[in-house]
Amino acid sequence: MTEGVALIKRTPMFCRPGFLALILFSSGAAELYAGTEVVTPPRVIISVRDQKLMVLENGQRAAIYPVSTSRFGIGDRWGSMATPLGWLQVAEKIGDHAPPGAVFHKRRFTGEILPPNAPGRDPIVTRIIWLRGLEPNNANAFNRCIYIHGTPEERTIGKPASYGCVRMCSKDVTAVYAQLAIGALVRIIPDSLPKLPATKSARTSTIFTAAVPEKPAPVAKSAANDKSDSVRQRVSATIAQRSAGHA
Repeated sequence: MTEGVALIKRTPMFCRPGFLALILFSSGAAELYAGTEVVTPPRVIISVRDQKLMVLENGQRAAIYPVSTSRFGIGDRWGSMATPLGWLQVAEKIGDHAPPGAVFHKRRFTGEILPPNAPGRDPIVTRIIWLRGLEPNNANAFNRCIYIHGTPEERTIGKPASYGCVRMCSKDVTAVYAQLAIGALVRIIPDSLPKLPATKSARTSTIFTAAVPEKPAPVAKSAANDKSDSVRQRVSATIAQRSAGHA
């Protein structure tokens, strides 16, 4: 037996990093899979304290993005406009191929596209990741339309400012959307993000608040604008077909 193998055998199981990471996630997952031996870590962890979202790959930190949870605190009561805690899963994804800033109303692309921090506007934009609660304390999440979604109010990202959903910058929600499959587990916690080892390709997104013009500059109608309108109409038609059946 080599010295390295002997060292591993002498190291108690509870001191190994992989075992610690497993324990970190198994406490919550055990409630979801009671009676089985399956332990599934979340794909995303959202920290209300940090106002950050962590994407995980194989139990390691793949990316961290700033977010904005509810200005009304945490909870799942009807009419509270609070962000629910606990284990949820991705129920539906809406917005494939929509351009950044695409405005959604009742989960349908309206054809309008907004730049970041457009004055006086606060709709849902770019992507919608619709969450379904998996525990009694977040059972209303789906019917309350709790999403992870893009917002033009990017200046507020990093502090509680939403009406229950988890808001992200358009570029960040597009990246997260691409990494999450339907059924992926999401855990929203009141505490700070766990300290996990990073993957080789781990990234951290930061916010740069753009200045907001007092008056938007007028846009001259041109052939380029006509082409842009045509693209928007095609995208809108595609998303409307994909979103058919969503109330």
